[in-house]
Amino acid sequence: MCCIATHARRLVAIAAREGVAPADRLDVVHDAVLVLLGRRDLSDAALTTIVRNAARNHRRRHHRARPHVPIDDVVLADASSPERAVDRADTASQLACCMAELGEVQGHVVRLRLLEELSSAEAARALGLTAAHVATLLYRARKQLADCMLARTS
Repeated sequence: MCCIATHARRLVAIAAREGVAPADRLDVVHDAVLVLLGRRDLSDAALTTIVRNAARNHRRRHHRARPHVPIDDVVLADASSPERAVDRADTASQLACCMAELGEVQGHVVRLRLLEELSSAEAARALGLTAAHVATLLYRARKQLADCMLARTS
């Protein structure tokens, strides 16, 4: 029993260092242990890595979650400056042209990941790719978009 409590405290401390709220730390450790139980070939170091990754994933989901606000309570952007509106419209037009220059798959990745805010795994399932491939495509697409936008503003 002593050994389990020691491991639990250590793993909860890892979750804490990763920025997980106190109320969620045991849940993160629990999720990691469930992963470990499914794989009998993992070591203690692997369990530590699993807890660290579970904590990071939990933190990312928490920060990405947005509360739903009724449309009547939404404050619209400051429309008092026509120059700002023209600048935004010009930037949007340039971005649309740059998006059109992306390949078909890269365009889908950008739309799913950035506009629809799907995770890499969700976008990968939708496109029939691996999550790592989706991450690579997104990285390259962002770079291409940034280069294109810089070229158009110069």
